[in-house]
Amino acid sequence: MFISLIRPIRALSCLLLLAVSSASFGEGPIKIMLFGDSLIAGYGLTQSENMTSVLRAKFDKDDITVKIINASVSGNTSNNGQARLDWSLGDNPDVVVLCLGANDMLRGIDPALTKNNLNTMIVKIKENGATVVFSGMRSPESMGEDYQSQFDQLYFDLAEQHDLIFMPFLLEGVALEMQYLQRDYKHPNALGIKIIANNLYPYLVQGVAARQVNN
Repeated sequence: MFISLIRPIRALSCLLLLAVSSASFGEGPIKIMLFGDSLIAGYGLTQSENMTSVLRAKFDKDDITVKIINASVSGNTSNNGQARLDWSLGDNPDVVVLCLGANDMLRGIDPALTKNNLNTMIVKIKENGATVVFSGMRSPESMGEDYQSQFDQLYFDLAEQHDLIFMPFLLEGVALEMQYLQRDYKHPNALGIKIIANNLYPYLVQGVAARQVNN
């Protein structure tokens, strides 16, 4: 299901909560794996402030039992992610949040290579039986118009190609907003993480619901 608009997905999630809040997923809680870089790894944050803790609190509030595995690694490019994906999939996640590419952009890596790496990962995750929640990134204008266009578009292309649950921009409402960023003006602070988690959560609910249907 290719879904990209935050407002509609939030409305949909309210209905899905009714279906999944009391759901049972086999012999244990559904496993959600966060697979990205420092933006969701918890860089510069305490244990109680990181993405895992904030998302877990939201699921607990809605009485949805999940296990969140944060398999994100600071500094990872899409190539790094591809290299370690098989090992991470050994945890047999039910839902994988795939969010890589920001470091590719910062290093000026050819968007075609980033797209190829992400495509390979998406295929592997789906072959492993997990639902993919795909989160996009954006390039600043400083990278040049051609680079920006190619980089931004690759996420939309992959989401449509693989019919994914798609969050267009992980840092929506946080990027360039100083009050939501750490002193490096790149990584979200505790307030920024809460905004990202609030935006991401409806897509995760959709992923959990999709997993329930597939089971």
